[in-house]
Amino acid sequence: GTAALIWNEIIREKVTNFIMNQSKEQRILNFVLQNAVRGDPRSVVDTIDKYCSQKEWAMNVGNEKGLILDKTVEEVNPSVALELGSYCGYSAVRIARLLKAGARLLTVEFNPEFAAIARQMIEFAGVQDKVTLLEGPSQEIIPQLKKKYEVDTLDFVFLDHWKDRYKPDTILLQECNLLRKGSVLLADNVIFPGAPDFLTYVRKSPHFQCTNYPSHLEYMQVEDAVEKAVFLG
Repeated sequence: GTAALIWNEIIREKVTNFIMNQSKEQRILNFVLQNAVRGDPRSVVDTIDKYCSQKEWAMNVGNEKGLILDKTVEEVNPSVALELGSYCGYSAVRIARLLKAGARLLTVEFNPEFAAIARQMIEFAGVQDKVTLLEGPSQEIIPQLKKKYEVDTLDFVFLDHWKDRYKPDTILLQECNLLRKGSVLLADNVIFPGAPDFLTYVRKSPHFQCTNYPSHLEYMQVEDAVEKAVFLG
């Protein structure tokens, strides 16, 4: 089943890492540098999708759920957006290419190796003027957003980091007064690997209005979903 598929991918990745002396994330970046068009975000996104669907699976949001992400960003048309979990920079590039002039995206990554790769990906895609990558744990960075990064409120938040951080970080965003009436949260992987405590929290809270978008796990036929939670104030 699903577990076996993913387990096989993990084993294959570890073997390849050992033989090639580089990580899967480094291979994704190299593939983009060699095959995508510099300064063309769409080309970067498509090239990552191509690599991950044909060569090695990776935890990007992927194209199917990416279309839900695109549609939400276009509807919200944010001036200030936050992404939790940059990974290789795929969704940061995907979001940044849709931002209006003068808008900005802050993307948070805890893993230094992923942060280094995301930085290069963002720069190669030519969206570095719109994206600020913040390296460190989300629970430390969120409380600094107002003072240190001059954020008043966030129009859009994309949650795609550790699933057990979805709920506490959502609560933290509320406590730090970073959400305004109409702020939109979009959470990836709420079914697989799943974020049940987050779903329970936002669905039961009188402060959020939720919509669920059934989908599939990136590059696989495994059921997953994206949850949209609109902050009602």
